[in-house]
Amino acid sequence: MTATAVHPERRKAPFFVEFYRTSLGKKYVMAVTGLIGLGFIFFHMLGNLKMYLGPEHYDAYAEWLRNLLVPFLPRTVTLWIMRVGVIVAVALHIHAAVTLTKQNREARPVRYATKRDYIAADYASRTMRWSGVIVLLFIVWHLFDLSWTGTTSHFVRGHVYANVAYSLDRWPVALFYIVANVALAFHLYHGVWSLFQSLGWNNPRFNRWRRGLAIGFAVVVCGANISFPIAVLTRVVHVA
Repeated sequence: MTATAVHPERRKAPFFVEFYRTSLGKKYVMAVTGLIGLGFIFFHMLGNLKMYLGPEHYDAYAEWLRNLLVPFLPRTVTLWIMRVGVIVAVALHIHAAVTLTKQNREARPVRYATKRDYIAADYASRTMRWSGVIVLLFIVWHLFDLSWTGTTSHFVRGHVYANVAYSLDRWPVALFYIVANVALAFHLYHGVWSLFQSLGWNNPRFNRWRRGLAIGFAVVVCGANISFPIAVLTRVVHVA
């Protein structure tokens, strides 16, 4: 008589963990974290536009961010809460993207029905993957360059305008800034477009305004962001 192995039943994880393990859950997490990222990128861009008003306005804006909700919370605490929230959102976004791509590949052992479908899907996938990598590398550089240690001999913590101006006055840094923001524009376009589909709002009747919104958002953010290094190099914005 052969003994039958008994496998203990796997204990269920909390609802949100179980939901995240599904493809639908990962799509919703990507959509929600994507919305957080879009909001951060847009308002970060708006704040940086104060650079065109001069050092006093730009540094005052940076100081205002450090004093959010003071005295209810100590100085910089609110800013750090927002930073941690964005970091967690980025980490979840990356994890969801990687694991969802893996699940999709495992679920599609058969090639696409037509070569055109394969090329379109592969192009979108490669664009999002590489633009995401470039943007992630840029974020790490950006934090070291302007928040943590600085990468110029002129770096002084709290002197935001001067730090930005001295940094972008270097051609390699300015070029990297421009390339990274072009990659960000591609990522934003595909992200905004697919966001509605992930949430189930993909009625063909709305495709025109979805595409217009995706293009418009990407162009506005990219145009504003690449204007900063160009303005510094051409002395529209003066180096302190």
